[in-house]
Amino acid sequence: MPDEKFDEKDKEKREEKSPEEKSWDEKYRRDPLSSIVWACILIWAGLVFLAYNLGWLDFRTIPGFPDWFNTEPWSLVLLGAGVIVLIEVAIRLLVPTYRRPILGSLFVALILIGIGLGNLINWNITGALILIALGLLIIFRGIFRDRNE
Repeated sequence: MPDEKFDEKDKEKREEKSPEEKSWDEKYRRDPLSSIVWACILIWAGLVFLAYNLGWLDFRTIPGFPDWFNTEPWSLVLLGAGVIVLIEVAIRLLVPTYRRPILGSLFVALILIGIGLGNLINWNITGALILIALGLLIIFRGIFRDRNE
């Protein structure tokens, strides 16, 4: 008897969902961009760690290269991930098929880029630039927000 009630409730939940929400496969077919972005971030991270382990990221051996430039692999991974997310934001803005809210992605991209640059260059400068960029982002969102909301 309890199994019948559970089955009924499960059936009702499935019927309540709109046709667009029925499965992950359907969501992926409608918007594969997020999965592609995550795959690109993983590939980027793998390439950075491979290059670091092979010694290709040791810029201190290059004459004239600044000594303060830190080439830790996580800094490069975060910086690259931020750039990849920025590319996703640009695609979402330019391609109507993939259009959806981008403020969260833009915020994450700026944070990732800021952390990556902060570890590579200098936190004193990067931290201030992050705050300025986030403030400008909030201002532009307020100016260009759809007035019908």
